[in-house]
Amino acid sequence: MNTHAALTPFRIDIPQADLDDLGTRLAGARWPFAVPGRDDRRDFSRGIPLSYLTELAEYWRDGYDWRAEEAKLNAYEQFTTVVDGQTFHVVHARSVNPEATALLLNHGWPGSFVEYQLLIPLLADQFHLVIPSPPGFGFSTPLSATGWEIGRTGDAYAEIMTRLGYARFALHATDLGTGIMGRIAGVHPHRVIGTHYGSDRVVLGLVGTLFPLPDGLSAEEVAQLEAIQAEAAAGRGYLEMQNHRPDTIGPALTDSPVAQLAWIVERFRLPDNTGSTPDETVDRDQLLTNVSLYWFTRSGESSAQFYYEGAHTPLELSMAPEVPAGWAVFDSHPLVRRTMDPWSAAAHWSDFAEGGHFPAMEEPELLASDIHTFFRDLT
Repeated sequence: MNTHAALTPFRIDIPQADLDDLGTRLAGARWPFAVPGRDDRRDFSRGIPLSYLTELAEYWRDGYDWRAEEAKLNAYEQFTTVVDGQTFHVVHARSVNPEATALLLNHGWPGSFVEYQLLIPLLADQFHLVIPSPPGFGFSTPLSATGWEIGRTGDAYAEIMTRLGYARFALHATDLGTGIMGRIAGVHPHRVIGTHYGSDRVVLGLVGTLFPLPDGLSAEEVAQLEAIQAEAAAGRGYLEMQNHRPDTIGPALTDSPVAQLAWIVERFRLPDNTGSTPDETVDRDQLLTNVSLYWFTRSGESSAQFYYEGAHTPLELSMAPEVPAGWAVFDSHPLVRRTMDPWSAAAHWSDFAEGGHFPAMEEPELLASDIHTFFRDLT
């Protein structure tokens, strides 16, 4: 797999010409005609409302300060390394505690290492944090070839931990990062201290397809599950496009910052019953830093390829029953455990009413506390 194992120091320095180009494109954005009756900035029933999107784009152009956010990100040690021909960008936030445990943080889409910005200082007492970007995400671009999916990425992450000198390490993941984490634990169980899952009720939308239907559901539970699945299906347009037609959506995400903004920001909104906008769920500047990272690295298109590869690669399940597993479920529902842990085999399980799909941004204190609690008894 490896012919060149160097860890090359990396510093973010987006050219000023790219910032100027972004401002020009946002200023000259060609907006659709507003549809009568669609002026409620909180009505996401048909997607992201035009009134909300224009407001956010104006702030991105005139109120948001990339250079200030770039400086914050550069406070952390970063490097790039090449594994199996692919360049990987990695954040390595070392603890001041020399006895700290290595913790590999795995993000999904449309997240990035920016997703863990608020979590890093909350974990620094106990963990050396390693945050790789998957192939085609952020500065792990451009893609070296096709074929980069969950299994291959998990193998590459294990190699990165070897290069950093971590023989054993802990794992935390959300979204598609949980698949990467599962691969690492399944193939390298002797190296993994434990796996910690960050999840939410959205996972119930995959019951009956990716996950089996629990036995013995009552009529009321079936109705609850069907309502959650219907809501999940309504928001799955991005998934079908990226699973099957990434080449079609890719040029729009690369050429139009407004398209990239809408494509990502909608995913950060909590379920409809909250009535909140995405930047009321997470910090507005952090959200735009995440979007900006996709824009400047042109990774809207290449990150979509990761979905295609996953949808068209036979899933190799890697089981690791000997590795302790912990779960923190946000915006939880009782059916999550019935589905994901029907035998109550998880070594640790926490349910939270707060938060949602991006707990490191939405509820970093709760997530950090749960990670500390789970791994405290394992290290």
